[in-house]
Amino acid sequence: MKISLYLFFFFILGLTFNSQTGNFIKLDKNVINETSSDPIVLKIEAESSVLNFEYVEIIEDQRLSGQRGVTLINNVTAAIDGERPEADLVFNLTLPEGRYVLNTYAVTDSVGVLLMKNASKFESLFMRMQIDNDYPKKKVIYVPWDVPNQESGIFDFFGENQQLKIWLPQGVRLDYIRIHTYIPPSVPETVNSYNPSYVPPSSRPRLWVNEGSLGIVKERLNKGENKIYWENVKKNALEPYERQYKEDEKIVHDDKLENAAQNKAFYYLMTEDKEVGRNAVELMTNYLPRLEFNNLLDISREIGRAIYTASLVYDWCYNIMQKGEMHILRENMIRLAEEMEIGWPPFRQPVVIGHGGEAQLNRDLLSMSIAIYDENPLPYKYCSYRVLEELVPMRSWEYQSPRHNQGIDYGAYRSIYDMHAAWLFYRMTGEKVFNENIENLPLYWLYMRLPNGQMLRDGDGTSWPRFDRFDEKYYWGNPNALFLFYTYTSNSMLKGEFIRQGGTIENPILFLLLNDPELKANENLNTLPLTIDFGPILGSMVARTGWNIGPDSDDVVAEIKGGGYHFGNHQHSDAGALQIYYRGMQVADLGLYGYYGTPYDVNFNKRSISHSMMLAVDPKEKFGNTESNDGGTKYNQRNPLSPKIAQSDPWFNNGAVLSTDFGPSKKTPVYSYFSVNLKGAYTSKIEDYVRQFCFINLYNDSIPAIVILADNMITSDPSFKKYWQINTHNSPSITDSKIILENSFEDKIGKIHVQLLVPDKKDYSINVLSGEETNSSFEHKYEIPSRLAERKLPEANGHRIMLSPVSSNRQDHFISVFQVAAGNNSPFEVDCLETVDNYVIKVKDYIVCMNKNIDLMEESFTLKIPQTNSSSKVIIAGIKAGVWNIKRKDGKINFDVKVSSGKNSIYYEASDGDYIITPH
Repeated sequence: MKISLYLFFFFILGLTFNSQTGNFIKLDKNVINETSSDPIVLKIEAESSVLNFEYVEIIEDQRLSGQRGVTLINNVTAAIDGERPEADLVFNLTLPEGRYVLNTYAVTDSVGVLLMKNASKFESLFMRMQIDNDYPKKKVIYVPWDVPNQESGIFDFFGENQQLKIWLPQGVRLDYIRIHTYIPPSVPETVNSYNPSYVPPSSRPRLWVNEGSLGIVKERLNKGENKIYWENVKKNALEPYERQYKEDEKIVHDDKLENAAQNKAFYYLMTEDKEVGRNAVELMTNYLPRLEFNNLLDISREIGRAIYTASLVYDWCYNIMQKGEMHILRENMIRLAEEMEIGWPPFRQPVVIGHGGEAQLNRDLLSMSIAIYDENPLPYKYCSYRVLEELVPMRSWEYQSPRHNQGIDYGAYRSIYDMHAAWLFYRMTGEKVFNENIENLPLYWLYMRLPNGQMLRDGDGTSWPRFDRFDEKYYWGNPNALFLFYTYTSNSMLKGEFIRQGGTIENPILFLLLNDPELKANENLNTLPLTIDFGPILGSMVARTGWNIGPDSDDVVAEIKGGGYHFGNHQHSDAGALQIYYRGMQVADLGLYGYYGTPYDVNFNKRSISHSMMLAVDPKEKFGNTESNDGGTKYNQRNPLSPKIAQSDPWFNNGAVLSTDFGPSKKTPVYSYFSVNLKGAYTSKIEDYVRQFCFINLYNDSIPAIVILADNMITSDPSFKKYWQINTHNSPSITDSKIILENSFEDKIGKIHVQLLVPDKKDYSINVLSGEETNSSFEHKYEIPSRLAERKLPEANGHRIMLSPVSSNRQDHFISVFQVAAGNNSPFEVDCLETVDNYVIKVKDYIVCMNKNIDLMEESFTLKIPQTNSSSKVIIAGIKAGVWNIKRKDGKINFDVKVSSGKNSIYYEASDGDYIITPH
């Protein structure tokens, strides 16, 4: 019996036929994302298809919906590359004419598990799929991330009996296919009446250049560093490039062809050589209609590049194109746009974070919409709305903090496409549509730089764990991002950093479009202050002792973070985390990023427990769908879509920065102070929590710096166990109440002597987790993916030092001092005095008075400065804004100090004696 005779009727009833059992199966009526008045959703078990039992068999498997599935017989060779014409399975389908999305659901057997163990997305398991006699396609049926459900793509059905043929790979068991009506992303009502404030000019070109800037670009072609780029582009543009196609052939993307088309189109734009320009047009008009992409993960990037290349050809060669050729490019660019993650119309994903905030909109579809505006203005309405009304306001608010919420690597990558949008509008209109604070964003990458060329860790890193070129001498860089920023800002210091990162970019045409060869690079960073306060949106501070990068550097770099907002995705749950570098990472983040969403990734790498910060364990707390409870901050994988949402929804609250100050010199400060209330970063298990950080630059080769950390945590239940945790790369040494951390760079040893002053050593227990125990969350252990583990990076095999109070208290204080020491130099003696309002720490010739309370100090107190051979340097931290009087009891010293709101610190130098500190 052919199910094609029945399906048309039974999908209306919500039934489908299982030919193996003779039963009708209730259809799945869940439609993802969009809604429709009458969507068709069809779920068909694999064993219900027409099976070729010469090659496949039905197998029992409790993981599958009907406890059965279909797999290749052992020792049968897969035929996913056309080795045999007979399909393994055939689904006979009759569907009303229309467009449908097809999904497969499959699991792996023992063979598949082995194949996927060390696989990347490019080694996913592929099936062969064909509808009737259409050109067959290879589609992913299983990925290394253990995701059984895979979307195969969008397909046309014509209201008649059609055959869906599938050839399986070895290693998978196909459970069922699912077909549902394709519903394009809905267009928000506000977009329909939207009139963009900027529109493309009537003249050509309009992508990257306009009538006014075209002459400037041409004039720079043979100047300075541009000349060699121009010679290479010219050489490539003049080389013939041909590709022959079979009749009705479908092809995968061809990077070389796309590069050739770009080079030829740009050469025509610069020289008006029509023969070369026509070659570019012909390449793209023959290529684009045949181009198809499989459902490989992140394939939107490759799709977008094809659309972007076609857009450049469309705009730059506009005057020599025939209308039919324009129609071919427009029709196929829109066709391909439907297959992107953001969809078409481009409203399926947010554009302020995630893949929607990368090239899809900000380069590819925006370029398309600008290029075809004369013939079809609707795409530009969509794209300009998303950039000008969603992205620009969000970035204006976000970049009040000059750092990227997605971290070092993803932040650099995604900022590239912010800058594409900024540049495309700037060159098209002559106006900068983004807030000028976007120009400060590169300060993030400058300040996070470590003396060994690497970076302080932030977010999901890809540079250090994934690239084979990584070693201890590796100089992290993203020259593509630096290039776009220095050209946009005409900043010579950023151009200097670009030179340090290699001084080249992947796209020579982009270099010629934007680079000003007369802008001289400045590689000297010493004009920058040693400390930066990153502001209210992404609260954090980086303090350093110098700007020396290289094997001879003995600089210390320390970071404290917390406060502001959490944006999810690649941002970690690390509010309050501390990092310190000296001759190697000393207080460090652990964990490596390789695959998004694995148990190791969501339970350890992204979680608080892999960072040096406070934990408080509520045994009943759940962190989303994760199995572990690490006692850390909220696990947020949602993201705010606007400043209003971020500020009004407490879910995105990542704590509040209370105070930031450094001085007395703002360029070369002696001390740097940061205070943050982190209650909002945790759930209600935390009643209140303030962490204070004070970095002291001693300008001393033996003990170059000191960090004082003060934690005041109050839990809602005294039984919630607190942990003060620091992580490090090498095995620590623990003696009495001191912890010694050690690392080295270029054979120079650096140590950090950590002393916990409060609580007393008898009042806490200490535990060091190493080896397999490191990558754990209490009772849950996580295996690092083998492709990362085999690299033997220190983040994969570090050590966690956990201190916990012996008794159960609602409120606990932790006062710790970190002394950075060269080699075997002994640390200074440290004294700590507890008063009603303060902890007074004396180390060397410094007196540091740290507020003991949650609220700022506002009452008078007395500070005793002991007699020494020289005056003492006094830092009072956590003091209320206003005018304060400082008077020695004998009256010989008496002066007023104005304390600024948001700074809340005092620095002065004084001789011995008892000083009364009084607010006016």
